[in-house]
Amino acid sequence: MRELLDAQAEVIVTFGTTAAQAAKAATTTTPIVMAFAGDPVGTRLVSSLAKPGGNITGMSLATSELSGKRLDLLKEAIPKLTRLTSLGDVARQVEVEETERAARVLSVSVALVELTRAEGFDRALGEVSRTRPQALFIINTAVTLAYRPRIVDFALKNRVSLVGTQSGWAKAGALMDYSSSATDATRRAAVFVDKILKGAKPADLPGEQPTKFELAVNLKTAKALGLTVPQSLLVRADEIIQ
Repeated sequence: MRELLDAQAEVIVTFGTTAAQAAKAATTTTPIVMAFAGDPVGTRLVSSLAKPGGNITGMSLATSELSGKRLDLLKEAIPKLTRLTSLGDVARQVEVEETERAARVLSVSVALVELTRAEGFDRALGEVSRTRPQALFIINTAVTLAYRPRIVDFALKNRVSLVGTQSGWAKAGALMDYSSSATDATRRAAVFVDKILKGAKPADLPGEQPTKFELAVNLKTAKALGLTVPQSLLVRADEIIQ
């Protein structure tokens, strides 16, 4: 961020919540456009989507709102699901609360394991093992994305159904992922950049919620886990990985 500010960037575009937080901490004057962030209101990046305030605006991935839907899809794939562990930035209060609320309705217990620093990776996986989950939700951080192959390998070896909250997890070997489209959000972010370069202020540009959502299911992983994914779920998938 210091390098960008020293280069006198006219607009800073960020990808992900962590990058947006770093940008906000670094400057209160240079316009910031979130190409996407998990929960910009819950993480206090903006006051609200309608009135962002300050020097930051852009796209939300609506991860909190999707938590319940994601759990519904998982329960459909695993009707006997009773134990779930969330791994990642469990300090994202709104996202965690939405998951727990949906879990109570479905009679599923939820354990939380923090993974936000690379040096805590092995400890975090040890904690996950102790919770004996049937399924593992990923709350994305830079660390979970960097260590995605190892997390997928851990889940497969321990016969845990891994569910990603961002596209790419199913293709990497998770059972499924369900999220708003990061590609579509990035395209929309370009519109914000255009408006700012033409003189608009970030505080006057309402943030946007996603309108496109994607479900990917990995049948190879399902077979390895001994699961039969119901046809009712497959017909709704945007991508089926054989």
